[in-house]
Amino acid sequence: MTTSSMHHKVARRTISLAAMGAALLLSGCSNGMEPGGHVAGWSMISPDQRHPIIVSEQPATHSVRVARGSDGLSPHQRAGVADFIGRYRGADAGNGSLSIAVPSGSANEISALKAVADAREIARDMGLDDSRVSVSPYRTSGDRDPAMRISYTRYVAEAPECGMWPTNLGDDARNLPSPNLGCATQRNFAMQVANPADLLGPRTMTPATGERRDARWEKFNKGETTVAKKDQDERASTKGEN
Repeated sequence: MTTSSMHHKVARRTISLAAMGAALLLSGCSNGMEPGGHVAGWSMISPDQRHPIIVSEQPATHSVRVARGSDGLSPHQRAGVADFIGRYRGADAGNGSLSIAVPSGSANEISALKAVADAREIARDMGLDDSRVSVSPYRTSGDRDPAMRISYTRYVAEAPECGMWPTNLGDDARNLPSPNLGCATQRNFAMQVANPADLLGPRTMTPATGERRDARWEKFNKGETTVAKKDQDERASTKGEN
């Protein structure tokens, strides 16, 4: 037998032994898994997976009925419009644009247009740019004094329903978390979130204010210190706090 033949036999025997060892390991793993076994990593352990918060879009609408012959919005109507726009800018963080639907071809069309001008003025006074307010006409039939409708799309967080206990925690050999675990936390979070749109993704950054930056840059060019100066009272109070 040549040296080359011996090397081939040794190589084949080594490969066979390695294959047998791998087969034994696999068979040992499969035999160790009991019928109906469970792998914990395959279950939804995180509460936000078992009890997800559903965020949906819903319209928010404020109707203002404008009487024929009126000169725009009344003080009571102006207060209602301001309150609605305040919710749009505050609690709902100005999601999307503000839409104003004005009746067209109706008996109160002229009065409705004056009301739209008042609503745009209120929005402008509250810090809304004209580009964020859109006006569109709509046709009506059979209504003498159709309403002006102010609307926007708001996000609503739907909380999960809790209180499901289908398993006996004292007789669970798999030792998995209970189906209801974390549901109360998810539900409270959905009920308390100020703007549900934040659950979909981070907000865009607003433009930075440049007043302080320009003042420090001017001092830097003059060779002056850019640190804010403190009077004697402020220094004494700061020293006392430390």
